[in-house]
Amino acid sequence: QVHLVESGGGLVQPGKSLTLSCAASSGSIFSINAMGWYRQAPGKERELVARIDSGGRTNYADSGNGRFTISRDSARNTAYLYINSLKPEDTAVYYCFAKITVAGIHVNDYWGQGTQVTVSS
Repeated sequence: QVHLVESGGGLVQPGKSLTLSCAASSGSIFSINAMGWYRQAPGKERELVARIDSGGRTNYADSGNGRFTISRDSARNTAYLYINSLKPEDTAVYYCFAKITVAGIHVNDYWGQGTQVTVSS
């Protein structure tokens, strides 16, 4: 199995920036096909924020309006999400996602436990 651990969430003021981190680990040999960030606000559906594949190609939700940047450190099996100009509407639980091949055979989707981002004065 693979575990994803998010960090970096917290309470921030509107207009500030924030970086979230997600580290993948496993007791088996694995390779990461893609990683991404999703978020879910109270009473709303989970939605895509950003995604990056093994080749470094990225995909962003149109609703982000250019404020999100996803990056990846392959050596550390870690993905980052940089959020610029935070708005109260960004308040949500942010979940890390990864599509991972384990032992060269098994491909599965994995989710982190989530990190809370609260944007408020």
